[in-house]
Order: sequence, then structure tokens, then C-alpha cells
Amino acid sequence: MNLRTNWIFIPLLAAAVVLPLLALGQSKAAAPLAPADEAAIRDLETKSWVAWQAHDAMFFEGFLSDDHVEVHGYGVAGKAAVVNGVRSAVCVVSRYSLSPLSLTAVASDSVLVTYRAEQDTLCGTAKVPSPVWATSLYVKRGGRWLNVLYQHTPAT
Repeated sequence: MNLRTNWIFIPLLAAAVVLPLLALGQSKAAAPLAPADEAAIRDLETKSWVAWQAHDAMFFEGFLSDDHVEVHGYGVAGKAAVVNGVRSAVCVVSRYSLSPLSLTAVASDSVLVTYRAEQDTLCGTAKVPSPVWATSLYVKRGGRWLNVLYQHTPAT
């Protein structure tokens, strides 16, 4: 081969090797969410706010996965801290409202929920940030949808 042929052959060879490798690294898009699963997740997310306002720790015991992580302005908390916080009378939720929930299936057993939430809540003397953009991640384990992550960011 001469130099001119190498300039054509080398990029073609690289493409023949690299493109299949790139395809292997890409996952397939998740299948559309079944209507029953979508309804169940919407119901769970809505009920979590009702339970938060009512200090219903028992709801959160079953709603949160054992490896649940919650991220907010005060730091990161696990399931036990979240359940204890809900159970305590430190926070008082006077009112809340949620924008329509947006659901995105990220895998056959994982769904991301995003929405805007407003709440009039005091924890002691501190006002909870409102409004916020909220994110919940659900994973289906043992036939049940569980919340593995909740995070909110103050809206500007």
C-alpha cells in the first residue's frame, strides 16, 4: 500500500473497529410504561405528600426502599432519618400543591418522576424552600414500586 491508500484505509479500519464497540456500550431505550404502573407511581408520589403533611411515618416505612437516599439543602439522608423526620412534629405542612407529574421510564424497572412543588412548611422556625423542582426515582422490586431517591432544588 502506498501513503495515499493508508490515509483512506486507516480511518475505515478504525470505524470498522470502533463503531461496533460504541453500539455495545449503548443500552436500548426503556419500553413505554404500562398504564397500571404509571397510575401506581403517580398515586404513590401524590400519597407521599399527603403522608408528609399528616406525619404518617408508617406510609414512608413501606414507600421508601431500604437504600433510599434523600438530597436537599441540608444534606443527604437515608430511610431511617426520613422516616424519623416525618414522624416528628418538628415540621408543620400548612399546605402544598404539585404541578402535573412527568414520568420517564429509564429502564423496565425504573421510573423517574419530575414536577414542581410548592409548600408552606415550617421545620421549627425554618421555612422549607418553596417552590422547588422535585425528582423521585422509583424502582420495582419484588413486584412493588419503591422510592429510592428524592431530591429537590429551589426554583428560581
